[in-house]
Amino acid sequence: MGSVQIVTTILAAAITAVAVWLAVRAVMKMTAVIRLGQPAPERFADKGARTTKMLVETAGHTRMLKWSVVGAAHWFVMVGFIVLSLLVLEAYFEVVSPGGGLPVIGHWTVFGLATEWIGILGLVGIVVLMAIRLRNRPTRPGGLSRFTGSTMWQGYFVEWVVLLVLIFGFVIRGFKVATDHFEYPLWATPLSHAVGAALPDWSAGVSVAALIKIVISMTWLIVISLNVTMGVAWHRFLAFPNIFFKRDPAKPAGSGLGPLRPMTSEGKPLDFEEADPESDQFGVAQVEQFTWKGLLDFSTCTECGRCQSQCPAWNTGKPLSPKLLVLSLRDHAYAKAPYLLAGGGKDLAGEEKGTAEQLAGVDVLAMAEADRPLIGTAEEGGVIDPDVLWSCTTCGACVEQCPVDIEHVDHIVDMRRYQVLIESSFPSEAGVMLRNLENKGNPWGAPQNTREDWTKGLDFEVPRVGEVDDFEYLFWVGCAGAFEDRAKKTTRAVATLLNEAGVSFAILGEGETCTGDPARRIGNEFVFQMLAQQNVETLNEAFEGREKATRKIVATCPHCFNTLGNEYGQLGGEFEVVHHTQLLAHLVSAGKLTPVQPVDGGVTYHDPCYLGRHNRIFAAPREVLGDSMQGELTEMPRNSERSFCCGAGGARMWMEEKIGKRINVDRVEEAMSTGAKTIAVGCPFCSTMLNDGVNGKGAGEDVEVVDVASVLLRSVKPEAPAGEKETAPAAG
Repeated sequence: MGSVQIVTTILAAAITAVAVWLAVRAVMKMTAVIRLGQPAPERFADKGARTTKMLVETAGHTRMLKWSVVGAAHWFVMVGFIVLSLLVLEAYFEVVSPGGGLPVIGHWTVFGLATEWIGILGLVGIVVLMAIRLRNRPTRPGGLSRFTGSTMWQGYFVEWVVLLVLIFGFVIRGFKVATDHFEYPLWATPLSHAVGAALPDWSAGVSVAALIKIVISMTWLIVISLNVTMGVAWHRFLAFPNIFFKRDPAKPAGSGLGPLRPMTSEGKPLDFEEADPESDQFGVAQVEQFTWKGLLDFSTCTECGRCQSQCPAWNTGKPLSPKLLVLSLRDHAYAKAPYLLAGGGKDLAGEEKGTAEQLAGVDVLAMAEADRPLIGTAEEGGVIDPDVLWSCTTCGACVEQCPVDIEHVDHIVDMRRYQVLIESSFPSEAGVMLRNLENKGNPWGAPQNTREDWTKGLDFEVPRVGEVDDFEYLFWVGCAGAFEDRAKKTTRAVATLLNEAGVSFAILGEGETCTGDPARRIGNEFVFQMLAQQNVETLNEAFEGREKATRKIVATCPHCFNTLGNEYGQLGGEFEVVHHTQLLAHLVSAGKLTPVQPVDGGVTYHDPCYLGRHNRIFAAPREVLGDSMQGELTEMPRNSERSFCCGAGGARMWMEEKIGKRINVDRVEEAMSTGAKTIAVGCPFCSTMLNDGVNGKGAGEDVEVVDVASVLLRSVKPEAPAGEKETAPAAG
């Protein structure tokens, strides 16, 4: 060992010791913070399925590859980080000796070949990612950037470290080539040999370059260890457990889609018949009241901004960015952590749990952070502004796009639950809707005895449950389908088509009440439970004696469809629920309905969030429209899983939109840009919102919004009245 190697060895050992010590300290701190969260025992079930899903999503990059160029580049960088960590390890042998290498595998040509090409593709990948970040920098002229609000220096730092580590990997190999210490042939390692041809025969070059590579790597580790909220770096480690502990590993996309998590206290579902706000947690009022998985979510955020780029609120000038919400909760949790770890915290009555002795040594900044309300205005020092909380439509675009499976919607609704149930703080106009749900069983406050008025004038009898001995489908009409003028046309169209196809069905009529979706999404779990339990009891009675496979429900509203099929199981209601577009597609393919006349003017289809993203039903409505239009369907730029929200979800249907551009107008402009004269929908909420948007644009005479069922009815029975133009004013 020469003098150069002695110096490089000492320096490498010293910086590594410091980096490892700081990293261990950082991991212990992050673990302690995450453990502050509430229990979530269900996250440990199905370990085999969780492991499989985690490996598929990470190794296969199934979420990232939806963004093809970015996904491919990131995959090569990820593989490079994992595999080429072996070359960082090898550098510790190379600082000691220019001819050093990894034991056993270090001389294998296949190892040299693999690491060479992973390094080359990693270089290409990181350059592409750096170019994309620069092209989309927040300061660039024009347009919204998904990196707005991200800590840009951290992104640049991580990318430059990756680039330099890869470059010095080839510099080390180049010096080995130049000094005749390289064991791999030209055909396996062409770039290394090319670099070697340009470098001098400097015997100490290998050790010096190896030291530089180690210093760069350990500097990265030191920096991220001193910045535990540096998600752009820590996600390399945290993404694996965060994906492993996702809510439902069986789901093909974000597991935070579809049903909401039930309200829990100490890890157990809340029983409202016995729950007490003084002893049970109602929603989330303090950051430590999120589950530990929630705190892991916040820690894992990569600040990539994909959620932000797809969010309808952010894209229309609202203050909500799912990314910035998560980052605010993350920063607050870690700033408050010293106070919590010392024993501080508020009990459910708002009293301090920590003693004066416990809190005596807590930093004043942590104490100040502890006094901040979780929800509050800037003047109140709130972590999350109320306008941010109430801008969410629960469309799920953020959850769909997140590459590390953060469950934004669950966290937003948990905070809403506390605001509604304990603080009685929510947009005032939504109060009318909640009172109507409690008193009338529907959000419009319509009399219950008018639920069957939509059947009047039909040329066939609509059977009621209890009046017929048997039926194949229970037709869940829904509140909109029973009371809202446009939606009643859809209800009549579906009933007419089912009758035409010879499908036996029955309705509950006045026995039906709201599923509770708007109450649950606004955060009023109590009203949801009240309505849901009543409906489950009614439905179980209607299906008495039937197996689940024969307890079939068809619904025209995706919100009802989602609640009946995904959430009533939490309350003992097990049903097979289909959306009307699924049933109609089946009836057409089976030859029981035959489209005969295409609709003129072209059609574009708007995917409802709760049908498409939340429940992955993309094909059925398009099949119906394709048959009805003889293939003349024009897609909007944002469609299927990236469909843009209409603005009505999350109980926003009953709240005023006072900030920024109206979401429905943005969507209507996109639909009209296709040139189609008909905008087909599969949801009564979407119908209302898009009709309002069309009328607001003054295009009501040229463009109409109509349900898929009405499009099919026009084609099957061109003379049917259910297809008349749907441009009536919106219901309140």
